[in-house]
Amino acid sequence: MKRAMVAGMVVLSLATPRLLATSPDEMFVLDVAKDGMAEIDIGNLASEKAISDDVKKFAQRMVTDHGKANDELKTLAQSKNITLPAGVDAKAKATHDRLAKLSGPAFERAYVQEMVAGHRKAVAAFKKESTSGKDPEVKAWATKTLPTIEEHLKMAQDIAKNVGAVGTSGTKRTNSHKK
Repeated sequence: MKRAMVAGMVVLSLATPRLLATSPDEMFVLDVAKDGMAEIDIGNLASEKAISDDVKKFAQRMVTDHGKANDELKTLAQSKNITLPAGVDAKAKATHDRLAKLSGPAFERAYVQEMVAGHRKAVAAFKKESTSGKDPEVKAWATKTLPTIEEHLKMAQDIAKNVGAVGTSGTKRTNSHKK
């Protein structure tokens, strides 16, 4: 019985890269890789489905910037022997599927809300890693990348105001000239 449990735990740990993380720095790398893939996935979706030029340009910027960051992170992870996830996780797939069912202004509001919430979370994670990370290379990468993530958050918040998405105050914003 004990052998079967140990064997099962080994198989599970091999199938789930997150369980292989041995430090907060590795968890940061795994989380950022997962989130970056999700950003690219829904950014591509938004590039196709968005109706306004602002949202389309923002989505394309997310694909470009997160693609570049993911490439850098992949190189960093390889140097640290960290196995990154191969694709988006179930949560990201569910978000993609939910957004894919929407269209027009409803799609744009939902997409931008995702971007504001996701980038708020990312800014917090990058700030934490850049100040308290133990691995000097991971910490340096987080510090270097943080300004771009902060810029993404500001852009998302600005676009949120224009599309009537939830803004920084947590309340729905509407433009009086749009009915």
